[in-house]
Parts: sequence; C-alpha cells; structure tokens
Amino acid sequence: MDLGGPLPRRLFTALVMAEGEPVSDGRLAEAVWGPAPPSRAAAALQVYVSRLRGALGSGGRDLLERTGSGYRLRVPPGAVDADRFVRQVERGRQLLAEDNAAPALHAFTEALTWWHGEPYADLLAGPDVLAARSRLVELREVAIEERLAARLSTGDAPGAVAESDAAVQAAPYRERRWALLILGLYRCGRQGDALAALRRVRALLADELGVDPGPELQRLERLVLAQDLRLLLPETPSTAPPAPAGGMAAARCFGRPLSSFFGRDRELTTVARLLAEQRLVTLVGPAGVGKTRLVVEYATSLPDADGPWLVRLADVGQPEVIVHAIATAVGLAQVAGEPRHALRDALAGRAGLLVLDNCEHLVDATAELTIELLATCPMLRVLATSREPLGIDGEATVTVNPLPLRSGDGADGSAMTLLLDRIRAVRPGWTPSDEERAQARQVCAALDGLPLAIELAAARARLLGLGEIAEHLHDRFALLGPVARGSLAPHATLQAAIAWSAELLSDDDRGLLLRLWPFEGGFPLEAAEAVRPVGSAGTSALESLSSLVTRSVVSADTTVAPTRYRLLETIRAYCQAIDPDPGDTLKAHAIWVRDLAAQCTADVRGQRHGGRALQILDRELPNLRAGIAHDLAHQPEHALRTVGLLDWFWLRGGHSAEGRRLIDTALRAAPHAAHANRARAYLARVISAALFADEAEVRRMFEEARVAIGEPTDDEHRALYASLQYYRAMFWQTTGQVQASHDAADEAVTIGTQLGLDWIRIAGLRTRHAALIQLGHVAAGEAGLIDTIEQAQQTGQLWSAGWSELALALSYLDRATAHADPSSLAARGIDALCRALARFLHQEDSVFTLAVLYTGVHALVLAGRPHDAGQLRAAVHHHAIRLGFRPDLLRRFSSPDSDHMVDTALSPDDRDAAAAEGADLSWLDMITLLTSARTVTG
Repeated sequence: MDLGGPLPRRLFTALVMAEGEPVSDGRLAEAVWGPAPPSRAAAALQVYVSRLRGALGSGGRDLLERTGSGYRLRVPPGAVDADRFVRQVERGRQLLAEDNAAPALHAFTEALTWWHGEPYADLLAGPDVLAARSRLVELREVAIEERLAARLSTGDAPGAVAESDAAVQAAPYRERRWALLILGLYRCGRQGDALAALRRVRALLADELGVDPGPELQRLERLVLAQDLRLLLPETPSTAPPAPAGGMAAARCFGRPLSSFFGRDRELTTVARLLAEQRLVTLVGPAGVGKTRLVVEYATSLPDADGPWLVRLADVGQPEVIVHAIATAVGLAQVAGEPRHALRDALAGRAGLLVLDNCEHLVDATAELTIELLATCPMLRVLATSREPLGIDGEATVTVNPLPLRSGDGADGSAMTLLLDRIRAVRPGWTPSDEERAQARQVCAALDGLPLAIELAAARARLLGLGEIAEHLHDRFALLGPVARGSLAPHATLQAAIAWSAELLSDDDRGLLLRLWPFEGGFPLEAAEAVRPVGSAGTSALESLSSLVTRSVVSADTTVAPTRYRLLETIRAYCQAIDPDPGDTLKAHAIWVRDLAAQCTADVRGQRHGGRALQILDRELPNLRAGIAHDLAHQPEHALRTVGLLDWFWLRGGHSAEGRRLIDTALRAAPHAAHANRARAYLARVISAALFADEAEVRRMFEEARVAIGEPTDDEHRALYASLQYYRAMFWQTTGQVQASHDAADEAVTIGTQLGLDWIRIAGLRTRHAALIQLGHVAAGEAGLIDTIEQAQQTGQLWSAGWSELALALSYLDRATAHADPSSLAARGIDALCRALARFLHQEDSVFTLAVLYTGVHALVLAGRPHDAGQLRAAVHHHAIRLGFRPDLLRRFSSPDSDHMVDTALSPDDRDAAAAEGADLSWLDMITLLTSARTVTG
C-alpha cells in the first residue's frame, strides 16, 4: 500500500505500534519529525491523516478515528505481523508447557515467519520506539530458544543440535542456547562433544565477562559427567523437577477423564478376570481404538492400597529411559547406582498394578524389563497397551476392537451411544431426529467405530450438522480436528496417531501397507502378493501381512477360508493420502482384478471347483466393481474383457442386472476393442438378460451377438460361436423351437468336441437330449441325459451334471403328470431334483437352485402335498425378487406347469394361506420341503 513517502509511513507505523490506543498529536509529531517538529505540525498531521484514510480505502477509512486524546487506529486482532508474532509465541509456550511438543514446534516456527527485520524500522529512535522494539527483539530471541526446546522434545536431537549451534554463534552469551546445544549433543550419543561445549561456554563467560556459568549449566555439567539417564527424558533441564532428598515418593496419581465411558463392559470384565489369574495382560488394537482410556477406567476402579502406577511410554523415546520412567511413576524419587537394581529392590515387596501404556515403539526393551520385574517382584502385576503383543511367555492378550455399530439385538450399538453423547456435550438439550440418527449411523460406519475418530467428529458438531459431517468424511483428516485438551490420547490428531503406527513399520511392511488401500471389503493373501511393490522381494507378502496384523494395522478374519484381511476405513484413507504413487497402486489393484476374473472363468463354467470360484467372485464383488470402474476410466478395453469373462457369474451369482449394466457401459466405452472381446461381451449380455428381458429383446441380443462374432475363422471365434449356439439352443427350447434347439445344440457339441472344450460339449449334449425328449424321443433322450451325467462327472463338469439332472427330472415329472398312477415317476423325478439341488448348492448357484425348487412345486403336487407346493411356490417367488429378477422367467429353466398345478390343486383360500406361510420360508426351509418329499416317496 503506497502511503505517499517516509513521513506518512512514520505516522502509520506509530499508530500501529500503539496497538489500538489513542496517540496524542505531540507524540505523533515527535514520531514523524523527531524532537524538532515544524511550526505547522498540526496542519501537516491532518494532511497526512487524510492521505492515510484515502490509502485505506472506503472499507478502512473508519479504522482511523479522532478521539479526545488524539488519533487511534483500530486494528483488528491478528491483522498486524507483530501481533501475530506475539500471539503465536504465547501459544507455543503454552503448548510446550502442556507437553505438546510437536504443535509447539509448529507454533514457534510460524511465529518466526512473521519476523521481517527490525521492528518499526520506519520510526526514529525515541524512548517509546526503543522500548517496543526491545520487547519484540527479546521475544524473538526467546522464541528461537523455545523452538529449539520443542524440537528437542519431539525427539529430533540431530536437528536441534544443528540449529542450536547456529543460535549459539548468533548470541553466545545466552546460556539457555548453550544448555539446549549440550543436551542435544548428549541425546545424539556425543557425550564428548557435550563436555567440550560445556568447557567452551565456561571459558567464554570467564574470559569475556569474568563470571561462571549459571545454575542451569552447572547442573547440566554434573549430570553429563555422571552420565545421568535423566538427560534422556523428554523434560528439558530447565523444567525437570528437582528430586526429593531420598526414599520412595508418593506414586503418581492419574484419574478418569471428565467425559463418560461407554461400551467396554465386556473388555473390563475380561481384563479383571485375566489379571486375577495371570500377572501380565496386554491390550492390543489399532490407533484410536481407546486402549489407554480402557486401562485408566480399569485401574482407577481398583481398591489397591499400593498403586496403580501409570507409565506413559509415548513420552519416552529411548529404551534406556524406560526404567527411569517407571521409577518416576512408582515414586522412586532418587536412583542411586544401577537403576534397574534400584527399581527391582523398590518393587520387590509391593503388591500393585503397573500400567505400561503405548509400548509399541519400545516393544523389545519393554518386554525385557517386564520379564525382569515379574521374575523378581512376585506380587507385581503388569497391564500393558500396545499395537502389538510384547511376546512374553505367559502373556495374555486382549484385542480391543472398535465400538460396534449395532448391538446383539439389532439396536444401535455403543458407537452411536458415544457419538450422540459427545454431540450433546457441545449442544446441550439436543435430541436427534430420525434423519439425524440415520446420518449418525453413517458417520459411525465411515469412522469404523473408532472412539477417537467419533469424538473428533462430534466436536465438529459445534459448527456443522450431522449431514454436513457425513458429507465431508471423504476428507476425514481435514474434518477431524485436534484432540481436545485433557484427552488421554498421546497424539495431537487422529492422523498423527495412525502415522505413528506406520512409522514404526519396516520399509517392506510400510511399502505393502500403502498398496492395500484400493481393496474394497478386504482381500486374500494372494491379492496382497499380487500388488506388493517391486523391490520388496526380501520379505514375502505373508511375512509382511503377519507383521501388519501383529501391529494392529491390518485385521485378519480367520473364520473364513481363505483368511480375509482388511484395513479400517480410516487407515485406508491415511494410506491413500500419503501414497507416493496412487495411480500405480490403483493400476496394480485393477490388474489383480483382471487376473482373478480370468482364473475363475473356467471353474464358473462348471468345473469341479465351480462353487468355490463363484464364492470367491461373490466375496470379491466390491473389488471387481472397483477394478472394472478403474479400467472403464483408464483402459476400457480391459474392462470389456473382464465383464465378458464374468458372463456366468453375473447369471449364476444373482447379479444379472449389474452385469448387464456394466457390459453395456463397457461396450460403449471400448468401441474399438479387440473383436473377440466385443463378441464375448455381447454373449455375456445375452446371458445376463436371461431372467430380465422378454422374448423379443433376447432375440435381438442374440442377433447382435451373432453379428459381433462374425465368421468364426480361428479357434477363439469358433469357441465363441459354439457358445452362441449352445445359448440359442437353451433359449429355443423355452420358445417352442425344439428342432432348431436340437440342431444348434448338435453344432455346439461338434465344435466343442473338435476344440477339446468339455464344458461346451457336455452342455450341448444336455440340451440336445432335452430337445429329443420334447421331440417325442423320450427314451432316447432320457438315456442320453443319464449318459451325459456320467460324462459330466468324469470330466469334472459338475454344474452340467446338475443341469442334466434337472432336465431328467422335468421329463419324469411330465410323464408322471400324464400317467394314471404318477407316484413312481414322481418319486424318480424328486430323486433327480434332489441330486440336481445338491449339485447346484455345491456350486453356490442361487439362480439354478431356485430353478430346481420351482420345479419342485410341480413334484410336490404329484407327491400329494399341494399345500407344501403352494408354500414352496410363494417362497421361490419371494427369494427370486430378493435376488432382483422376475420369478415368472424361472420357467425358462424349470417346469412351466408349476403354477398351473398348484392353482388346480388348491382352493383360493388354501392358496392364500399357503402363500402367506411360504413368504416367510428361508433357503433352508425351501430345501427341506423338497428333500422331505424324497424321503416320503422313497
């Protein structure tokens, strides 16, 4: 801002220096012209004031006002660099006094950025100016020293030494700087250099000032010479409390936080039970899960006459200091001789609980000392918290999980209770609406039920609604602010707590961790192996995953096979935020998805392990979606190939609607993809429409697929054409085009045989023999189906075996319907249905399981159980709708007469009653209805 020369600048600076207080005309004149102002100084001041108001503009004119005592510049708080500097220095000193070293370091650093040279340099050196200038200069020197102390307290001794050396050179008589330099050198393991620095400062003060070092430096010299381990404690020499004369001081007390405590009754009971039986219990769990709060709640409820003693190891950076931290906690005021011996002697006859909090960065040293103390102090018990166990023989571990979102009865869990309680603390009298409760559930789920994250989110309710908090969780670390004062959390933010865990990992383990965030809903070991970064061959994925699980960074669900690994959403967000190459990480995940789809394709088509393949694909559906979405955006030709390969998964897994949508999207996104991939996608589109589209639409899709395949000139296109003919044969059987179905199936069998593709050959045989039955060649068709079943079993085509059993059952039931005594044929039909049912259940095929059960409706009527048939029909309809497809289209794969048979056998009232009962049947209930008929008729 141009003020029009040096004199107006002096006027402005003098007003700023007054910090909003009025300045008389005389003092302003002296500030502008010195002790000899001109005769018309008052008039000139008015001119300068007018010019200054003009420079301030229309929005700032009113800031400069005339009062009875002179002129006053109303400066908003924080608008002046000097004010910002002072405020940040005060904040830093307060944070440092509260042992928040990292935020204090940031505050002092920011304060010094506001320093731009000599304060009020435009003003002449009058008494007022010199006083204000000296005050700020001295505060800057203090800020430099306090910044060094903060850096030292964060554990960055090498960085503090480098800066302290420069600070000493700049102001060699400031003893505080020498003390920080000496302490930093000692913490770097440079005892000789620390003593040399002590001698230098002693000589400097004696030679140039004729004085000895002050009390702080003298005490520091004694401690260095004695190699006192207290020098390694986080407290600086100037703030460390003096030790009492001797003996055992009173144990350090710790009390409960003021906030309420929820949802840990089971853990408290477990800890109490284990400590009654064993002497070492360790709570393990991820960052922010509330381990410290849990041990404090437990320990403060104890009636012990001695103890408990809390040791906050998060404040300890070196293994050698652990023994001194414990000594301080138990009240050992003065350690003479070897500290471990002194601690053992002090605790040998005491019965109390020693709480070692946050051991994860000092596991080995903590474990070693714990073993020693438990062996020599028979009445001592130890309760530890860590992100990994101490690994001591006889250690009992309790896993502290995030708070549940739901309780056992389905009601809101303790995660919700905590969130609503903390919001009420900042909004007294608040009662959540139904919409707000739904938003609160969304927040708790997104934050994994982590208590620390939930409390930080609740704190934002002062300025944001729950809906806004939920909307901003995509950038959760920006949303979730600093931890409240008085909290037991050892870190200033949730992000810092997670970073603490990541920084303790080895390079290989951290490298793998940063590659896991794209996985949705978890991942198996093979997936981690596939995406781990290049250059980590020295450690296997299993070793790294074991390390990550042990350190509570990754969770492992061993109740499923294969074991399922998962990152908490908050840890996923952290990994994504710090991933140095997120694009490459997403690409690696997408490649794994492509490979998974390709590997499972053959099995899903009916091999022995088809059920396992469907189960794997269904479990990995969130990952399939994510990988396909990535490829649609970046490499759509790969997405097209993947959605085409998953053709039978879309149908048999009950995901036809989603499959069709993805196929259509991929066809549009990759118009110039390889011919075979587009043809395969068109075929998959037909299959996915089998339970949705009407006859005309399916015919149109078949024609599009035929055009896409073109002339089958090579083996790949011949295989695609054979698949097309098989699908056509299946469809034409349902539309009455039986001869066309027979001929298409025969062509599929021929090509499948020539190419050695068992799945096409046997599926074609099944369809051809079913067509023979419809053409009136019943005996030949049924014999052919029995032979096909045997071939399918021999070649591992178990799905086709089940599909053939269903066709055989349909033939038996059709014949039974026309027979005077249907019982024998009905029993054979039910037997075949039950065999087909077993095969489809083994194949994890929900759609064709329903097709069998729908045919079972027909069988139950023939077996003389029409009411059960009505129940089963209603249940099949209900479950088909739940899977997302039209129940009436099940007739394409099952008996077309089931509905007619029930409607004929039951009165309207009986039909309604059976339908009402059937709507509540589970999958197991439906299966039992059909298989029980086999027992009765057999």
